[in-house]
Amino acid sequence: MLLAQAPEGLPQITSGTDLAAVLTPLLAGLVWPDGSTGITGEDVVVIASKIVAKAEGRLVRAEDRESLIDAESVREVARRENPDGTVLRIVETHHGLVLAAAGIDASNVPAGTVLLLPEDPDESARRIRRGLNVRLGVRPGVIVTDTVGRPWRRGIADIAIGVAGLHPIADLRGVSDSHGRELQVTTVAIADEIAAAADLVKGKVAGRPVAVVRGSGARIVPDDGPGARAVVRSPEEDMFRTGT
Repeated sequence: MLLAQAPEGLPQITSGTDLAAVLTPLLAGLVWPDGSTGITGEDVVVIASKIVAKAEGRLVRAEDRESLIDAESVREVARRENPDGTVLRIVETHHGLVLAAAGIDASNVPAGTVLLLPEDPDESARRIRRGLNVRLGVRPGVIVTDTVGRPWRRGIADIAIGVAGLHPIADLRGVSDSHGRELQVTTVAIADEIAAAADLVKGKVAGRPVAVVRGSGARIVPDDGPGARAVVRSPEEDMFRTGT
C-alpha cells in the first residue's frame, strides 16, 4: 500500500538553515495508520527544491532576470515572444534539466528577488540524507523536486531533480508481463513518480514543502546511488533536443 503524508510546522527557511536538523522533529513525529511513528530506512523523504535553495543561499536580486537565465543555462532550446512583450525561454540548465526560465522562481519570495535552483541537487539530497541518518539513525531515500511543464501536456507536475539512496530509474527489462512476454524496453522513472505522488499531499499552496512516501516499491540502498542525473537523456538518445 502506498502511503504519503506531509508534516505541518516547518519553520521559516533562510540561508544557512540546517534542513536535516529542522526536519528531524517533524519526521520523528509522524504517525502512520498502523500506529508506528517516525520514518524508516524504507521510506522516501521528498523535499521541494524551493526550501533547499533557500537554505543554500540561492535567493538573489532580480534586477536582470534575463542575465540570470543566461548564467543558469548551457543552451537555449526555444523561445516565444508573448503579446505583452515578455519572452518565454525554454533552456537547458547546467543540471541537464530543460525548463522554462532555467527554473528561476519568483513566487513566495520577497519583492525584487528570485530563487535559483540548488547548485547541485544530487549533492543536496546526499547531504540531507547524511544529516537525517546522524539524527534519526536511519538512511531513507531522499528526493529533491521541482515543478515543470511537460511537452504536449497541459498542467504542471513535480519531478525529481536530486536523488540519494535509490536509483531514479526502475529497469524492468527482462521481466515477464502478465502474459509471459519478456519486457524489452520498459524502464520506469520511479523517482519522478514518487515526486508526483508526494506533491498530492504537499500541494502547491498548502505550505507543506516536505512529504514522506512509504510503500513506493523503490529499493532503498545504503549508498547514495547515481543521482537524478541518471534520468537525463544523452544528446544521442534525445529525439526532441531542439525546439521550434
